[in-house]
Amino acid sequence: MDYKTSGVDIEAGYRSVELMKEHVKKTMRPEVLGGLGGFSGAFSLAKVKEMEDPVLLSGTDGCGTKVKLAFLMDKHETIGIDAVAMCVNDIACAGGEPLFFLDYIACGKNYPEKIAAIVKGVAEGCLQSDAALIGGETAEHPGLMPEDEYDLAGFAVGVCDRKDLITGENLKNGDILIGMASSGVHSNGFSLVRKVFEMTKESLDTYYDELGKTLGEALIAPTRIYVKALKSLKNAGVTVKACSHITGGGFYENVPRMLIDGMHAVIEKASYPVPPIFKMIQKNGDIAEQMMYNTFNMGLGMIVAVDPADADKAMEAIKAAGDSPYIVGHIEAGEKGVTLK
Repeated sequence: MDYKTSGVDIEAGYRSVELMKEHVKKTMRPEVLGGLGGFSGAFSLAKVKEMEDPVLLSGTDGCGTKVKLAFLMDKHETIGIDAVAMCVNDIACAGGEPLFFLDYIACGKNYPEKIAAIVKGVAEGCLQSDAALIGGETAEHPGLMPEDEYDLAGFAVGVCDRKDLITGENLKNGDILIGMASSGVHSNGFSLVRKVFEMTKESLDTYYDELGKTLGEALIAPTRIYVKALKSLKNAGVTVKACSHITGGGFYENVPRMLIDGMHAVIEKASYPVPPIFKMIQKNGDIAEQMMYNTFNMGLGMIVAVDPADADKAMEAIKAAGDSPYIVGHIEAGEKGVTLK
């Protein structure tokens, strides 16, 4: 009897690490100390000393049941982007710069090529957010998980000078809300999505004219990363007064999180185009409109509040970063919450 006969293949683990090294190498920053394979990842904080009052920010998350889609489609190269996005977008939302990321993959059986494909996506997410992938873990769980399934989660650390933290404390009546387009469903609401559509290879491979792609391609599109857009706003001299990452809970849960007491957000639903995938979900699932906005991002992955005088400059800065912005509403005095009309 040995470890391999019990279901854990150590040699496969070694091969996974070798296959992923080329992807991890691309994410390195000057602050990374040492290489892949140590017991911990080391990251120099020398540059942080340049800040007046540095604050560390952290975020951890996974991809939810979106991984089920990756299993069915046998497509594992983008799910890692989702894991990174869910963490670094939260850090950027608070005004922080992501510094480094670690991933955790739990699988029923270690297939080195599949693990390397997942990590390739993680590395791509790190490249998009300028974060270094400094470590991770792949754990085989025979008997606990089916051999062809896995779960993916991550953890990110960022930094921000305290004076640059986005807190919402300076929000005022008349401030403008700008939304940034999402790439689709992102990584939230997939438990409902999987009830709406038949989750078979045939169904996912079906092409729809209104989508311009197959259903599977529309659903698995990786979560948009907004780190560079928020950095572009800062570099343009725009003060982001408040920011909301539209994730699980949609607008009704996430928008109020950016507000202070006495401030109310008003969002015009007709102010931006809702991607066709959401209209298809709503129609096929016979889902009430309010529930759609309480579950999904409905086409906006990030919302920022800026002074009206900065609105035009903010729009240009977001466009310069490669994102699509829309003026979607405003802030007014009132009970803390959000109105969609």
